[in-house]
Amino acid sequence: MDQAAPVKRPPSGARAEQKRAAIITAARETFLQEGFSAGMDLIAARAGVSKVTVYNHFGSKEALFTAAIAGALDAPLSGTLVAAIDQLADADDLHTALTDAARAWVAGVRDNPDVLAMRNLVARELHRFPGLGTAWQHQAPGRHHPAVAGALEQLVAKGRLAIPDMEVAIIQLYSLLLYPHMVFSTYGTELDADLTDRLTSHGVEMFLHHYAPAGPDPTR
Repeated sequence: MDQAAPVKRPPSGARAEQKRAAIITAARETFLQEGFSAGMDLIAARAGVSKVTVYNHFGSKEALFTAAIAGALDAPLSGTLVAAIDQLADADDLHTALTDAARAWVAGVRDNPDVLAMRNLVARELHRFPGLGTAWQHQAPGRHHPAVAGALEQLVAKGRLAIPDMEVAIIQLYSLLLYPHMVFSTYGTELDADLTDRLTSHGVEMFLHHYAPAGPDPTR
């Protein structure tokens, strides 16, 4: 395995962000093709940067792999969906708004082959690289998906939801909406469109009901 350079503060600024994005894209493509054993030299070459630059940004291959996975899972949250999530706290009908956002999110995961492929790759590689699972485990759910965590925090701040344990709530939301698709994809199958829609709509109802604050209906 490639040896990690000493950990230090990652580069910042617009140019650094461009390089970071290029590295993550190259890493995702390379890991999917070669597995976790892919060399950092190859990833660096595909990103158009030096190997030192890769380590300056991520510190280790495990950290890069974790970032590549999170990036793949965050892909469906890009663009208009991020805006929709950010506006949930001010939605007139929270149930409808969250259901619409959830459907778009789930569709983005189901329609993006890299998302499920990256998660399945983790499962295949864990027996050879146990540090990979440790790197993923030590990342809090809110760090994986800041858009979702931020939306829930706004809903709590505005009194529309009552969430005593944000970490648990984020995992529960993912369990209701995304994890069934990840489990089925592990076995090479997928849920049909009708069942997907029912799981999504009922999942939102369960989540809102469980975390509804005392008082008037918070979804209206």
